[in-house]
Amino acid sequence: MIKEVVSTDGRADGFRDPGDSKEAEEQDGQGMDEKELQDATELEHKDGSGASENNIAGTDTAGNLTLSLNKESAADTSSDQTTHASTNADLATSASSTYHSATSPDATIRIIKDQLIRAKTYLGVLASRGNHGTAKELRARMKDIQRALGDATDDGMLRQNVHGKIKAMEQTLGRIKRMHDGCSGAVNRLRTSLHSTEERLQSHRKDANYLAQLAAKSLPKGLHCLPLRLTNEYYSSNSNNKDFPNTEKLEDPELHHYAVFSDNVLAAAVVVNSTLVHAKKPANHVFHIVTDRLNYAAMKMWFLANPLGEAAVQVQNIEEFTWLNSSYSPVLKQLESSSMIDYYFGSGKARPGENPKFRNPKYLSILNHLRFYLPEIFPKLNKVLFLDDDTVVQQDLSALWSMDLKGKVNGAVETCGESFHRFDKYLNFSNPLIASNFDPHACGWAYGMNMFDLSEWRKQNITDVYHTWQNLVSL
Repeated sequence: MIKEVVSTDGRADGFRDPGDSKEAEEQDGQGMDEKELQDATELEHKDGSGASENNIAGTDTAGNLTLSLNKESAADTSSDQTTHASTNADLATSASSTYHSATSPDATIRIIKDQLIRAKTYLGVLASRGNHGTAKELRARMKDIQRALGDATDDGMLRQNVHGKIKAMEQTLGRIKRMHDGCSGAVNRLRTSLHSTEERLQSHRKDANYLAQLAAKSLPKGLHCLPLRLTNEYYSSNSNNKDFPNTEKLEDPELHHYAVFSDNVLAAAVVVNSTLVHAKKPANHVFHIVTDRLNYAAMKMWFLANPLGEAAVQVQNIEEFTWLNSSYSPVLKQLESSSMIDYYFGSGKARPGENPKFRNPKYLSILNHLRFYLPEIFPKLNKVLFLDDDTVVQQDLSALWSMDLKGKVNGAVETCGESFHRFDKYLNFSNPLIASNFDPHACGWAYGMNMFDLSEWRKQNITDVYHTWQNLVSL
């Protein structure tokens, strides 16, 4: 029925940043232990025959390959070298076989991506140590394996030579791994990289949030000049009749009354027009628009130049509400305080983690708080549908006036589907007064569209309750 106009990332090439995956860190750690494990398991038999037996247990980088070799050979100076070379070759061959026989339909793709993650990590280390030749070889291996991967989403789509490229990459990665200081050094470097990446991520998020708020508040030059042109047209017009038709409908409680409080001419026009377009009986709809002194002439001129037909419209200047002053409204007194003005307009930096939208100076405008004084603004009406100026109506709203609110003052769109809309996200429940009067799991509500029963509002004296809490805030 209502749309509120409100102003996430993987890499296509299969890369992820070193700090993005704890899995990559753990796999690298396992890979770094392989050499130590091989060296630690070489045992010599003391039978005097000169023969030796090597028991080698290795674990591949994916954490799922166990290789056991029992080989006897003559005890000479070349025995260790031959054993290591044989072990590495058998390890890569067995790894390829394991990749191929994995039950998961994308097991090989996962292995390729893990290899690319480790390769990218090693590239940074190699560059810092000046190993440019090895870095060049690693880049070539990365290109080969990326070409083999292509756009495949399961192992069946991979090229036939992919296992050979995986084997070649594994050999290169194994050689680079042995060049490192050890597993602990790699872990420390990865943790440092993770910390640095997280800091950059927080900075980018903060920048994105700020730019989103800036974009939401900014207007193209043409739209910015629209109120100026309308104001000029209003005061330069020779017409003596600057009143709207159908004024007799403004206080008729049998009609459907809407309240729109806005200083944005175009936004208010969208709300009104979208409502009328979908209305089954436009003649039954009455729009009450309240704006500030600066935009009053422009707002009125727009609706004079674009009449609503049988529907009625009223444009009011908030300055005309003489009863709304700081002696009556605690919130108005707070908005006029120097501390509040300094918070919104001062040059002080925002607190860490603070959402910049909450420092938007629009919250200083009484228009943002005028919805709490609906019974005073419309003393002869029983029900009013409040529409925020960032909504677009998509169907007839007439049925809302026949809705039974069951003694409630406000009928609103429920927002409890998200946990951040509950009271514990808005209120300080460490304050005993708040804890004893509010349920932390109760729902807030969206202000985009609210049906207010003004008769029930007056009966329950909600305005005085609102003032009581506002006075407590100012203490």
